[in-house]
Amino acid sequence: DFIKQNKDKFFDLGSKEKNPCCGGTTTIVYNPKTEMIEKEFTSLAGTLVNCSGGPTPWGTWITCEEIVRNKGDDGLQKNHGYNFEVIPSENIKLNKPIPLKAMGRFRHEAIANDPKTNIAYQTEDREDGLIYRYIPNIPGKLHKGGKLQALFVIDKHGCDLRNWPLEINTNADNLDIIPDKLVARREIEPGQTLDVKWIDMEDIQSPEDDLRYRGHNCGAARFARGEGMWYSDKNIYFACTNGGTNKSGQIFKYTPSTFEGQRKEEVSPGTLTLFVEPNDTKICEYADTLTVAPWGDIIIAEDGPKLQYIRGITPEGEFYTLACNSRNLVEFAGPCFSKYH
Repeated sequence: DFIKQNKDKFFDLGSKEKNPCCGGTTTIVYNPKTEMIEKEFTSLAGTLVNCSGGPTPWGTWITCEEIVRNKGDDGLQKNHGYNFEVIPSENIKLNKPIPLKAMGRFRHEAIANDPKTNIAYQTEDREDGLIYRYIPNIPGKLHKGGKLQALFVIDKHGCDLRNWPLEINTNADNLDIIPDKLVARREIEPGQTLDVKWIDMEDIQSPEDDLRYRGHNCGAARFARGEGMWYSDKNIYFACTNGGTNKSGQIFKYTPSTFEGQRKEEVSPGTLTLFVEPNDTKICEYADTLTVAPWGDIIIAEDGPKLQYIRGITPEGEFYTLACNSRNLVEFAGPCFSKYH
C-alpha cells in the first residue's frame, strides 16, 4: 500500500522479482525533554545500499548510494550511484528523490561539508578509491550543479597513500610463482603532512564505473576504502578502513586552504596529514563510520571480522575503548551526538 500511494516519490521501483529498490532513509523525531520518540517516517525511498552520508550546514542530510548499477541491470529502471539530499521535515516527510548527479557517480560512502565554504568532501568505498570535493555553483544548492575534483598530492603524481607493502618474488627467473616477500612501501608516516591540490574530474557519470581509475591516471592520490568522514573545527577527518601496512585502518586529517576552492589556493594549499595508523588490531581494526565528539575526540565504529568496538581517539592520537558488541560480530554504525548533550 505504501508503494502504491507513493510511486511518484520513489526514485526507482526496480524489479519486484529480481532487484527491488529497498534503500532510503527514515527520519525520527525525538523529544529531548521527555526522552521519547514522537514520530518516525520514511523520508527517502527507491534507492540502493544507502550508506553513511552526512549533514549540511543548512540542516539537511545527504545520503549516499554505496553502489554503482546501470539502468536495465536486473530490472533496474534508473542508474544508481548517487547522493540524495533529504529535508528532515514533518511537513514534507517523503522527499522528492533528486539525484545530485554533479557530485559524481561512484561508490559513495560519506560526505563532510565545510560551513565556511559550503564545499562538500566525499569518500569512495573502494580499495583503490579517491577522495573528492564538490564545489557547488550556488552555496547551499547542491542540486544546481558544480565542479567535482579529486585530491592530488603536490609533487607526487599518482601517490599511493594506502601504505600497503609490495609483494615480490625473490626468484627473478620465475615470475609465475606466488610472491614470497613483502617490501615496505610507505608514502606517508603518522604525523606527516603533505601539501595537496585538487584536479578536475571529467565524465563524472562514469558509465563504466572507472572514475577512480581515470582520476588516478591523471595524478590523483589513491586510498584504501575511504569510509566515515566528518567536519570539525576547520578540519575534515576521514577513515580509510583497509589502509596501513597491515591493512587494518588509517585516519587522515585534511585542513582546507585559506583560499579553498579559489584561484589563490595554490599560494597557500590545503594540507593532508596521516593522523593515525596503528597497525595493531588490538588498538583498532577496520575503522568505519566516524564522527567528532563535542570535546574534540574522534569517535569511530569498527567493521572487522571479530568483536566490534567503538573506539575514541584524543587530539594527541591516543586510542581508548568506549564499547564492545559482545553478543555477535555485527558492526556498530553511525555514532553521533545530540546537540542537546
